[in-house]
Amino acid sequence: MTTPPQYRPVPAQVDLPALEHAVLDFWRESKTFAKTLEQSEGRPEWVFYEGPPTANGMPGAHHIEARVFKDVFPRFRTMRGYHVARKAGWDCHGLPVELAVEKELGFNGKKDIEAYGIAEFNAKCRESVTRHTDAFTELTNRMGYWVDLDDAYRTMDPEYVESVWWSLKEIFNKGLLTQDHRVAPWCPRCGTGLSDHELAQGYETVVDPSVYVRFPLTSGPLAGQAALVVWTTTPWTLVSNTAVAAHPDVTYVVATNGEEKLVVAQPLLEKSLGEGWEATGESFTGKEMERWTYQRPFDLVEFPAEAHYIVNAEYVTTEDGTGLVHQSPAFGADDLAVCRAYGLPVVNPVRPDGTFEEDVPLVGGVFFKKADEKLTADLEARGLLFKHIAYEHSYPHCWRCHTALLYYAQPSWYVRTTAVKDAMLRENEKTNWFPDSVKQGRFGDWLNNNIDWALSRNRYWGTPLPIWRCEENHLTCVGSLAELSDLTGTDQSNLDPHRPYIDEVTFPCTAEGCTLTSVRVPEVIDAWYDSGSMPFAQWGYPHKNKEIFEKRYPAQFISEAIDQTRGWFYTLMAVGTLVFDKSSYENVVCLGHILAEDGRKMSKHLGNTLEPIQLMDTHGADAVRWFMAAGGSPWAARRVGHGTIQEVVRKTLLTYWNTVAFQALYARTSNWAPSASDPAPADRTVLD
Repeated sequence: MTTPPQYRPVPAQVDLPALEHAVLDFWRESKTFAKTLEQSEGRPEWVFYEGPPTANGMPGAHHIEARVFKDVFPRFRTMRGYHVARKAGWDCHGLPVELAVEKELGFNGKKDIEAYGIAEFNAKCRESVTRHTDAFTELTNRMGYWVDLDDAYRTMDPEYVESVWWSLKEIFNKGLLTQDHRVAPWCPRCGTGLSDHELAQGYETVVDPSVYVRFPLTSGPLAGQAALVVWTTTPWTLVSNTAVAAHPDVTYVVATNGEEKLVVAQPLLEKSLGEGWEATGESFTGKEMERWTYQRPFDLVEFPAEAHYIVNAEYVTTEDGTGLVHQSPAFGADDLAVCRAYGLPVVNPVRPDGTFEEDVPLVGGVFFKKADEKLTADLEARGLLFKHIAYEHSYPHCWRCHTALLYYAQPSWYVRTTAVKDAMLRENEKTNWFPDSVKQGRFGDWLNNNIDWALSRNRYWGTPLPIWRCEENHLTCVGSLAELSDLTGTDQSNLDPHRPYIDEVTFPCTAEGCTLTSVRVPEVIDAWYDSGSMPFAQWGYPHKNKEIFEKRYPAQFISEAIDQTRGWFYTLMAVGTLVFDKSSYENVVCLGHILAEDGRKMSKHLGNTLEPIQLMDTHGADAVRWFMAAGGSPWAARRVGHGTIQEVVRKTLLTYWNTVAFQALYARTSNWAPSASDPAPADRTVLD
């Protein structure tokens, strides 16, 4: 009689990380990942795109989350009979890189960079973006994420830049890349404009002064008798007040407290003025009040033309404030449109660094947000301040340096995404979103409220905008270094297509009959355009790999955190639709954010971050992966900590390993193998 083998349960203190390293060593030595790609070659393609991280900073625990889902689905599809290529990538350009290098060099803005030298500064940026690739590679390998790091694309490589140039030329030729003078978000610290999707990532809760200001009327039937009451949360913009907007169809009433008369919208009388104010019976429509003049709140800057009267604007509402809206066209898109219609001047006393011009009395040299206190005090001293209350609200800040933004009238290059809004909505309808609520919710709302993409950046380390211009404003958009060689008559194939080298390249204007020289415009582009171009630029398309790109566009699957709805998910769809009239992806999994165990956001400042390698070496990568994949809904925020991961080990992995041990024991005893053609040798078992 044969004695049955003795089964011993896996002890609770089993060294799971050591077991994982044995598996990882076997995969590496056997080149298992490469073999899965070789064996599946020729099968139907299932396309996955890897969103490129920026490697100028160390990876965090949140980088594990997306990699788990980006590993599970391609493995599953491979087992289902598909070929799933997984090309890694690195995001190399942009403001985050520049700010990190500025900090390292002790710089405090663009003047320091230009004094140091653009070539030298960009060389530092180039070095910084590869500084931590080893750390990301270690993380990728340690967690068992199968992705091709040996053939990774880099957004700073010349062939990638050339591909981006080609796409911009396609957009330019369609009339969708134009320069315009618009009010757009501006970072005074970084000295550059921001796009709307960048703006959405930088809102912070602040407390600002909310002021109700008297504007005494100087013409019309109420001249010298009453004052308009205007509400604003940006007192600093009152320095350049140009007009007051009233809705033409709203009724405005004269109210009194027995001592003075004030004019507000009828629906807002009680809400704006408070107790003790009653309507006198006099009322006027906004249309009747048009062009009544008033005394402006500050006389600190000169105006080159007639201004300071009531204008009509349809966008004015009676939901809050007083129904009378202060107009400062240098700092508001609606203001600019309205004032342009009336031929009113645009007066801007604020410099690009966010400070008032030195010669402005009272606030000269003061940062715009700091000026509120002085200006409010002055209004009160002159009897123009009706009331002043603290107002807590979300205010846009630079998503990288956290400086308060201002809306600033400036020339910028725009991609006319509004022209393809309907096409993007069409593509969104075809897309499977997980969770489904994102399609018509967070992402659908974003598309429905789409505005043109402010593409250009007044910076240094980025893909240069490939537009050359002569003094007569003839424009030439260049799509490759080969094309640039033809235009210059010299070989530019080995040129570094970054600043300052590309800035030195000139050529004769291409406009018929023009004998002037074309010079490149100075801007670089939004780095989000780089990452949105990866479906084709990773292959250098169309200058090379045309067949492989066409075989792998669009992707069947992408996955990142939910905040990428206004980042990578948007730019992928926008660029794809603009260039190919087809979105870059068909299915997208939006992941929730990873929080600390106490529910707070992970932050170095709070000291609650978890180092990913240490986390996996303590509990095992399988435990961390299992938690990320199964520790709740993928799109819900999840708390991660040592306690939650240890629960996975105790409840799930030790149960699994005991099951494996039991199966392996009897498999060895009976010489069982998964297949007759490949019997499992005794030394291939997972556990002894």
